[in-house]
Amino acid sequence: MSQAKRPKLLGRLAGKFALITAAAQGIGNATARKFAEEGATVLATDINGEKLKELDGVPGITTCLLDVTKADAVRKLVAEQEKIDILFNCAGYVHHGTILDCSESDWDFSFAINVKSMFFLSKEVVPKMIANGGGSIINMSSVASSIKGAPNRFLYGASKAAVIGFTKALASDFVSKGVRCNSVCPGTVDTPSLQQRIQAQPDPDKALKDFLARQKMGRLGTSEEIASLCTYLASDEAAYVTGTEFIIDGGWSI
Repeated sequence: MSQAKRPKLLGRLAGKFALITAAAQGIGNATARKFAEEGATVLATDINGEKLKELDGVPGITTCLLDVTKADAVRKLVAEQEKIDILFNCAGYVHHGTILDCSESDWDFSFAINVKSMFFLSKEVVPKMIANGGGSIINMSSVASSIKGAPNRFLYGASKAAVIGFTKALASDFVSKGVRCNSVCPGTVDTPSLQQRIQAQPDPDKALKDFLARQKMGRLGTSEEIASLCTYLASDEAAYVTGTEFIIDGGWSI
């Protein structure tokens, strides 16, 4: 007797449409690729058009330039989509320094990218999710300062703590409508952004050693590891999960 053929698996995100910000590199890029591998149709956005082109031709992914700080641009892009099942608000900016190094313009710039962009996108996406019976919003927060105090991360920590409050409030308001909202709080992840910050220090070798020293696992996290957590939160496997911050930091916060 011949063995029956195993049906082809469609993936955990099959049939879902995902909108991702800051997808040109790092965690956003890895998540766009992971979502597509799991069967989602992905709209990958970023302000960096050249880097974003690296996703052109990847099956399941289309790309689009987007400045997440521009409400009109966000409104237009979301209105063009028939449905959005998953929103990953990944765009962010890391300000270095204490409160004494923070100007009013620094504050406004960081909050515009790290928090206000989530407001713009979520406000437009939530009605589409409700009309479609629900969806998953994933917001990028951080362990640094929002969960655990970190030196020279005053403004970054303040904005990322705001993301946690934003996430819980959104989850509470729309839990009965099938819209889930969770935040992801990574520790130190080896991304192009981190490498740029390391190289900008007076002693890059020491800066890297300092980052590694605070990681209890003795290594940096990878973008793919964060992408795997985001995939879980985007999938129906996480259907009973909302309003929660997920710490993925290699034990830094314990």
